[in-house]
Amino acid sequence: MHTPRVLIWNEYRVERAEPEAAAHYPNGMHETIGQYLRGEGFPVKIATFDEPDHGLTEEALAETDVLIWWGNKTHNLVSDEAVERVCRRVLEGMGLIALHSAHHSKVFKRLMGTSGNIKWRIAAEKERLWVVAPGHPITEGLPEYIELPAEEMFGEHFDIPEPDKLVFVSWFQGGEVFRSGCCFERGRGKIFYFRPGHQTYPTFHNPHVLRTIGNAVRWAAPVDGFAIKHQKHEPLEPLGVM
Repeated sequence: MHTPRVLIWNEYRVERAEPEAAAHYPNGMHETIGQYLRGEGFPVKIATFDEPDHGLTEEALAETDVLIWWGNKTHNLVSDEAVERVCRRVLEGMGLIALHSAHHSKVFKRLMGTSGNIKWRIAAEKERLWVVAPGHPITEGLPEYIELPAEEMFGEHFDIPEPDKLVFVSWFQGGEVFRSGCCFERGRGKIFYFRPGHQTYPTFHNPHVLRTIGNAVRWAAPVDGFAIKHQKHEPLEPLGVM
């Protein structure tokens, strides 16, 4: 298996519109995440909302093993054609890491079949992401919990299907809890939803958050296997005459 090829998709509007976001991510959240992943040896490309086809062309997706998605203000403006291309590639085996507000992206909601709705609050409150699956590949090398001094609160109920594996549960200073690290399989593809990452906080500079994303890339990468054919199929053994 070759080293997974990563495409980071970032809306890349909030960093240009909000001074507080720009202070943390002067070159965009995608470059902060991308710099870390390149340092881990992953080939990384970038796509943003304002590119033709949102940078999500057939060619770009065909060369992607794992897609990382961050969006917020433009969820409903992403074209249905691009969403169809991404979802088809996930079913074919491309991994998807949905970060923070990507729970409301068209791609994530379509693959989940639910609204993705949550409770939320922006109050710069402490978050602890507790590792509840210490033997899972995504939590390799992490401490018992990741503590973030300031984040946006997401609270239950989170309208998603039951995860195939839950790896993080968050506690917030205001008292809420949230399923913050959720693994799913759709077709041949693996999906990881990872909660933290509000644009006005330096979350993507946290080494444990970055390690989690790197671990998730390795976990979500496609696995080689036989080609799936959905068609009329001849019997492998002789059939008796009825």
